[in-house]
Amino acid sequence: MFRFLFLLFILVPIVEIALLIQVSEVIGGFATIALVIVTAIVGAKLVKQQGMGAIQNVQLQMAQGQMPAKELFTGLCVIIAGVLLMTPGIMTDFFGFLLLTPAIRNKLAAGLASQATVRMSSQANQSSAHFQYHSKTTTHEEPNHQPTTIDGEFERKD
Repeated sequence: MFRFLFLLFILVPIVEIALLIQVSEVIGGFATIALVIVTAIVGAKLVKQQGMGAIQNVQLQMAQGQMPAKELFTGLCVIIAGVLLMTPGIMTDFFGFLLLTPAIRNKLAAGLASQATVRMSSQANQSSAHFQYHSKTTTHEEPNHQPTTIDGEFERKD
């Protein structure tokens, strides 16, 4: 993880500086600075707008008693996009605007959800296999006994 962060903090500024130099050679120095400032302003407005929408959606989902997973992921993407858009540079602005695009966020969420589901199911299979092995070795009365699940509700009264 340290190596990844080290490369990130070294490579991103080098790429940003190289891109800024190339763009300034094409459109000029003042136009490049203006471009960076304009993208920061437009990005800040979009982040504010989408961030407020995400907060409202989270509150609405929670008021309905539902888990706002998609809305929380949207909020996280908007926060990351805000950081990228406020960072001076062209590459970070590009990735920031990508994260503000709902279609890109949905594809990213679907990809991450499929990875998380696979990991959770494989870990659940490993832990259940371990539990079954352990229960068979310690229980001698009924080797084919299936665990019973009891579903219920409780209320705490203090």
